[in-house]
Amino acid sequence: MKPFVDFFPILLFFGAYKLYDIYTATAVLMAATVLQTAYIYKTQQRLEFMHKVTLVLVLGFGALTLGLHDERFIKWKPTVLYGAMTLGLAFAHWVSHKNVVQMLLGAQMELPARVWARLNLIWMLYCAFMASINGYVAAYYSTEDWVNFKLWGYAFPLVFIIAQGLYIAPHVKLRGADGEGPAP
Repeated sequence: MKPFVDFFPILLFFGAYKLYDIYTATAVLMAATVLQTAYIYKTQQRLEFMHKVTLVLVLGFGALTLGLHDERFIKWKPTVLYGAMTLGLAFAHWVSHKNVVQMLLGAQMELPARVWARLNLIWMLYCAFMASINGYVAAYYSTEDWVNFKLWGYAFPLVFIIAQGLYIAPHVKLRGADGEGPAP
């Protein structure tokens, strides 16, 4: 069910674009993201930080796209999101000396400090890559190409998650439901 909830807005966006246009697709994306966020809040009784950021960016860039009738805003939303994530991870790592990835995942698994440090750097590089590639496609390709890239570009996160899993698998020690010790 979780993958459906995660991909629900982008699938509806893609369908609306193919049937209508970028402006209809943007309105559908905005509505679907609100529904997605409400569903997550209803089922989990809380929202992760990224859910909140995504909602604000989709609604903000979507409103600019519709209000100004300018598709560039919705096309640049992923670049802004990934760019902000890159900067946030970098700031936390080099200025605050905090490992955000470990803060997010540390309650679920135990990894050596060097693996956490590499994961944090890998996430910074991944976010910078995703910001750059979306920015490039948004700037130099048609809206049709960008929409297709948004759909088929989901291969990047899937490959990234699988590669990350393979990297940490030899090092991971899962924690139990109480956050203490190995899982049963």
